[in-house]
Amino acid sequence: MIKTNNQDIILPAFIKSVEVEANHPEASQNKSTKSKFHLLQPLRTRLDNLEIKNREFAHFLAKLIPAQCPFERNIILFGRKIAHIPPLCKLNPLYDQFVALRFRALCYLVDECGEDIQPYY
Repeated sequence: MIKTNNQDIILPAFIKSVEVEANHPEASQNKSTKSKFHLLQPLRTRLDNLEIKNREFAHFLAKLIPAQCPFERNIILFGRKIAHIPPLCKLNPLYDQFVALRFRALCYLVDECGEDIQPYY
């Protein structure tokens, strides 16, 4: 909250005032260090560069990584839907890499091995 002329101005949490950042130089330093260091980046790179060259490995990945989020549920009581649990997989920081890896495994099975991938959907 910022006070101006005896009036309170309430800013949403996602808006940072210029005055606050100018008074706190360590805030701008923290911003730059966070963008330079990513803890999971080596693992993301390794998963993105993983090549599928084996039929058994492709089958293993297609079975291991689910096609849709297994945590999404509708809670039904006496025939009426009372709650919905949304898919939580997007909270996984490596979600995009796992989905891409499963897609590459399925593409390998279709393109290189000529298999039908209907059982994996």
